[in-house]
Amino acid sequence: MFKRCAAASAVVLAAISLQPTPASAAPAPVVGGTRAVQGEFPFMVRLSMGCGGALYSKQIVLTAAHCVPGSGSNTGITATAGVVDLQSGSAIKVRSTKVLQAPGYNGTGKDWALIKLARPIDLPTLKIAGTTAYNSGTFTVAGWGAASEGGAQQRHLLKAQVPFVSDASCRRAYPRLVAAEEICAGYTQGGVDTCQGDSGGPMFRKDNTNAWVQVGIVSWGEGCAQPNYPGVYTEVSTFASAIRSAAATL
Repeated sequence: MFKRCAAASAVVLAAISLQPTPASAAPAPVVGGTRAVQGEFPFMVRLSMGCGGALYSKQIVLTAAHCVPGSGSNTGITATAGVVDLQSGSAIKVRSTKVLQAPGYNGTGKDWALIKLARPIDLPTLKIAGTTAYNSGTFTVAGWGAASEGGAQQRHLLKAQVPFVSDASCRRAYPRLVAAEEICAGYTQGGVDTCQGDSGGPMFRKDNTNAWVQVGIVSWGEGCAQPNYPGVYTEVSTFASAIRSAAATL
C-alpha cells in the first residue's frame, strides 16, 4: 500500500498508503488518461511538495493530510493554479500561510487537510459533497502525477474517469480499508488510475445541477492502475462538516 505523494518518489493520478511511503505510477497519461484542456478544471491546484489539491475557497486549498507535516503556520508551500501547463508564463503562484491537518490524523483514514494561501486566487472553486448522494457512478480524476511506473511528474494536467467500487469489493483488495471514511474507484482490469504525485487531488463528478462536486481526495492504493486494486480516496461527505468548520478558523 502506498501513499500517492510525489515528495517520496514519482507521481500520477493515484492513491496513497497507510504509511508515508511513495506510490508507484501508472501507464501513460494519467494512467490511461488524456490531457486536460486549459480552463477545463479551473479549480485544480499543484502544490510544491509534490501533491495536488482543489480550491475549496479562493484562499483555501483542500488536499490530503499525508501531504502536509501537521497544523500551524507554514509559508513553505507554493500553490500553482490557473494553468494545465505548469511551465506556462500565466501560471498563478501563491505561497501558503497556514496549514490545518485533519484532527486525529495518524496515517489511517481522516486523510484531508486545508492550506490557507497568502492571498485569494480569482478562479472558480470546487464545492464539496455534503451527503453520500454522489458516492456512485463514474468519477473524474485529474493531476500532474507520474504517467508511468516510477516515472517523473507531468508537465501537463492529465484527466481520466474511474467507476465507483463498492466497499465490499474494495475490502477484498484492502482488508484495512476504513469504509466509513474512504471510497474506492477503479476498473477491475486496471489500466486507469491516479498515481504518485496525484495525492491530495480531487475525485469529482457532476451533481444534479450539472456542476462539479468533489466526492473524494486521492489517498492511497497498491501501486497504480493494477488489476483488482482500485484507488482509495478520502470520502469527502464524511468530513464535509469538519472541513467547513476548520476552514472557518483559518
